[in-house]
Amino acid sequence: MIANFNDLFAELKAKKICKKLVVAWGVDEHSIEAAYKAAEAGFVEATLVGDEAMIKDVCAKHGMDAGKFNIVNNPVELKAVAQAVQMVHDHEGDVLMKGLCSTDKFLRAILNKQNGLLPEKGLLSHVGVIENPNYHKLLFLTDMAVIPAPDFRQKVKETNFMLNIAHSFGIAKPKVAFISATEQMLDSIPSAIEAAMLSKMCDRGQIKGCIGDGPLALDVAIDQESVAIKKLVSPVAGDADCMLFPNIESANVFWKCNSKLCGEGIRQAGILVGVTAPCVLASRADTADTKLCSIATAVMSIA
Repeated sequence: MIANFNDLFAELKAKKICKKLVVAWGVDEHSIEAAYKAAEAGFVEATLVGDEAMIKDVCAKHGMDAGKFNIVNNPVELKAVAQAVQMVHDHEGDVLMKGLCSTDKFLRAILNKQNGLLPEKGLLSHVGVIENPNYHKLLFLTDMAVIPAPDFRQKVKETNFMLNIAHSFGIAKPKVAFISATEQMLDSIPSAIEAAMLSKMCDRGQIKGCIGDGPLALDVAIDQESVAIKKLVSPVAGDADCMLFPNIESANVFWKCNSKLCGEGIRQAGILVGVTAPCVLASRADTADTKLCSIATAVMSIA
């Protein structure tokens, strides 16, 4: 089982897994650095679609060999994004990554009905992976970036997307916490009701390949001391692998609290799921390490 991102890199190397990465408007330092490190590690062959002069300038300034990349010169941002998506649509790439372009331009190209990557009647969602030194294993969570207020059926799909990523990391039966504001079954809190329904679906095999419980408040989902104090009996509490949050606000706040308030040692990855090829959707402000971890997660998800 993969316990951290270094384990993930080692697993990709040991299995000699290599996929084709295409970076849309890949002209910025962090995206190029992440793609460069992934290519050096051997788990991608990287193509940068964007202004060739800008790419070579970044490489020269930061001591990277531009020859490590296949550079597709397209100096117009919107056209470069569309071309990158088209390449993945046409199976010239296995993984798509957002470079310096804005998220709305990236998503618009992915959602294009003719040349995009979302299947008909599909659901686009987002799965994150967190390595936090204050927790004893990786945490998988959803959805902090795409669906503002998922309905019940969307939550079922989101759970399955998250499980697919956890399974690709070698976790045979992930423990899923369906997060609410409380571990009590309160009919006044809609997320608690839905969490209980999702938990029962796990019990009955309607959501397969996991152990699920909810509603669980965040403290009892990930902290054994809180579980003991509250005398909660649960197969998931204090040891969750996966967390489904009730809405985008709660998931996004948890995600950013980890990156901004938890000190050193935090590593994160995030990818778009539900598409025909995994897509790395990192913020333009994210570090090269976050983008590198995201690339590795995307590659492992289809290995």
